[in-house]
Amino acid sequence: MIRTGAIWATLIAALAVPLIAAAGSPYLAWRDPAYILAGFAGILSLGLLLLQPLLAGRYLPGLSAVMSRHIHRWIGLTLVLAIVVHVAGLWLTSPPDVVDALLFASPTPFSAWGVIAMWTAFGVALLGVFRKRLRLRFRFWRLSHTALAGVTIVGSLVHAMLIEGTMEIVTKTALCALVLLASASTLAKLKVWDIRRRP
Repeated sequence: MIRTGAIWATLIAALAVPLIAAAGSPYLAWRDPAYILAGFAGILSLGLLLLQPLLAGRYLPGLSAVMSRHIHRWIGLTLVLAIVVHVAGLWLTSPPDVVDALLFASPTPFSAWGVIAMWTAFGVALLGVFRKRLRLRFRFWRLSHTALAGVTIVGSLVHAMLIEGTMEIVTKTALCALVLLASASTLAKLKVWDIRRRP
């Protein structure tokens, strides 16, 4: 019971502290509501990326395998929504910058990483939603799903670390490190690359 409580308390802190720290950022001064909403949607997206591998690897105590899968799917859809809000908010703030980013013409390196992460995140979600309709073999589907998720995670982490913005640097670095650690641990546990394994 104590271990379970400690795990959940640590997870809640990992998700909440970056948001609280960002709320006191000087970058928010005189910013439009759309910009602030976009920034916090981006921070939320990073937090959701921590939950996904933990759910996939069934590391969260008190959740059954079925419940973990269901929550994983809903978190994935929420992540897509948060990304859309993030991009839409930036579009309202500065349309030319968003267009340049989408066309990979932006002079800022973090933009390209963010766009790549966005499209692969959409791909992961589509694979999840249309899994049965696509009629793909489970091993191939899981490998494709994981590969796209991996690109999303790497792209998102690089995108976040390159930006000097709303997120406070220490909490941002800590959250990114946790996402990377959780993802690597789940990847090693599931061994999706082993085609001899059965689902």
